[in-house]
Amino acid sequence: MSTTSPAPSPYRAVPRPFQPEWRTLSFWRENYEFVLAAVTLAALLAGWLGGEVSEQLPGWSVALLALVAFVAGGYTGLIGAWEQARRGKFDVDFLMLAAALGAALIGEWTEGALLLFLFTLSGALETFAMGRTRKAIEALGKLRPETALVRRSDGVEEEVPVEQLLLGDIVLVKPGDRLPVDGLVIGGSSSVDQSTITGESVPVSKFPGEQVFAGTINGSGALAVKMTRPASESTLSRVIALVEDAREDATPTQQFIDRFSQPYTYAVIGATLLAIVAPLLWMDEPFGVTLYRAMTLLVVASPCALIISTPASALSAIAAAARYGVLFKGGAYLELLGKTDALVFDKTGTLTMGRTVVTNLHPLTSHTAENLLRMAASAETLSEHHIAKAVIEKARMLGLQLEKPIGFTAIPGEGITAQFARPTHTETIYIGNDRLFLNQAMELSPAIRMIGAALQRQGKTVMLVVRRSRVEDTLGVDRDWEVMGYIAVADVLRPEAAESVRRLRASGIQRVAMMTGDNQAAAAYIARQAGIDEVYANLLPEQKLELVKQLRQQHTVAMIGDGVNDAPALATAQVGIAMGAGGTDVALETADVVLMSSDLGRLPFTLQLSRKANQIIRQNVIFSIGVIGLLVLSTILAPIVWPGFLLPLPLGVIGHEGSTLIVVLNGLRMLRLRPH
Repeated sequence: MSTTSPAPSPYRAVPRPFQPEWRTLSFWRENYEFVLAAVTLAALLAGWLGGEVSEQLPGWSVALLALVAFVAGGYTGLIGAWEQARRGKFDVDFLMLAAALGAALIGEWTEGALLLFLFTLSGALETFAMGRTRKAIEALGKLRPETALVRRSDGVEEEVPVEQLLLGDIVLVKPGDRLPVDGLVIGGSSSVDQSTITGESVPVSKFPGEQVFAGTINGSGALAVKMTRPASESTLSRVIALVEDAREDATPTQQFIDRFSQPYTYAVIGATLLAIVAPLLWMDEPFGVTLYRAMTLLVVASPCALIISTPASALSAIAAAARYGVLFKGGAYLELLGKTDALVFDKTGTLTMGRTVVTNLHPLTSHTAENLLRMAASAETLSEHHIAKAVIEKARMLGLQLEKPIGFTAIPGEGITAQFARPTHTETIYIGNDRLFLNQAMELSPAIRMIGAALQRQGKTVMLVVRRSRVEDTLGVDRDWEVMGYIAVADVLRPEAAESVRRLRASGIQRVAMMTGDNQAAAAYIARQAGIDEVYANLLPEQKLELVKQLRQQHTVAMIGDGVNDAPALATAQVGIAMGAGGTDVALETADVVLMSSDLGRLPFTLQLSRKANQIIRQNVIFSIGVIGLLVLSTILAPIVWPGFLLPLPLGVIGHEGSTLIVVLNGLRMLRLRPH
């Protein structure tokens, strides 16, 4: 055996010597605004204390310190103003620079430097605060491992970068590791924490043939996963892309503010010029006082807080939702959902589990429920029908031993027959609806038919199980029929559905409706269980579309479906919501809001988050306009009421920048919202 140690993997991380965070380049790049603010403050204090207060510094050094304060404090504003000026626009940065330079021109350089310090500090704090939202989104991108352990066709295991993987590669995932790719389990079994994708808090069991997602955490078992999507197209990658796109899609309120900001900026510039010219023409006032007041007006009228008020709230809400498996395609849908007052549910796969299960076992004569189920499941073992699978699954859950039939026949639209060999005869099991037994010329008593009819009224699919024995003797064949009992199956309501509907009504949804292509009896039964009294059944896709159009005439309508069916109706609603869309391409592409897990409990949280975002946006807008209005009135009208009053520029700066920080911090409260 060779004793040569294996060569180190070229993809293994190399330990780096410890460096304090403040010594890294990225730290300075992310916090340079704080550094500039600190330099501005230091120069401002040194010049003020050494010049105006103690007069210990020569004039040239005070001037130099003032220059340092203006350069450091005005750097970020100058860059922003220049970028906008190149496009022929003026913005808040221009207004702040103009106010600071105006203060310096009238000899109030300390006020100008203070303005630039607070403006730079405010920008730094805004960047820091908004960075929390950005990092909450970027954290999703760090969930996927950079390398994967691949098993080649010759059995050799190799660790390679995820970007170099090819479709069909077999990736080995050890216990406790994050999955690097989307794929199908082809070996092993485990429980997987999918909270990063679907928001589900409970790990999901995974067996061969089931889908897994990149970025999720493997449990205690080892898995072999066949890669089905390139790394760039994994569910996690698409989730990140959708959230990033949503950040660029402004809410209607934000779009209005953006359209309003440019004309408003020009209006502020015009008002400032008027505040300079008017006193010169009609008032006997020193020019320094006039210019000081004009510069104060320029500061307090700037719409910084108003401009940042909406994105601070909307982006925080989008990031908070993404953490819990809810994706908004944009801020517009966040705001629209918050205004929704009518909600339409698709039935199958949304309110219900989307799969058939056994709901009732009703044995007759001397048979027990276990015996009825055992014989029915044995007869169905050769069937591929979804009802057969439900019966077999129920029998296996109860640990029943099944027999294999010697013959099997499926009768479309009626049921099945299966034959079993017995020591003295052949036994046939019939499972089906009324048509099956009418064709067999079998008479059922009214009492037996009443039992089946009662189950059918509950919207369930009902099957009668009958045993028929053929006993050969000298007189011929005995053809006795024996009714064993009824089995009912249905697509059952989700456990959380009724509570979710109750919470939605409590959140202000005025109309909750359900529509389905299923029959009226099945639809009504599910609706009663869910607490929905407005039911539309037997609908074709175009009829569902028309129904949503009618509701839109009176309400703001959201529709929730499985993201695959009912696409026209989902697209017609003001907000289309897809549920259970982990890995479903159609859902991610067509819906406006995507609930990644199959948990209706996420819907009330999503509505609550949208309503809260709208509430905070209104608070921020009203507060911003109120502060601007108060400061502007204090600057212009107060001297009329109190002659000689002049709003101090530092006070105007504090009011302006303070309001900006308040609306940002108020918006960031959205990051704290969690599902109940």
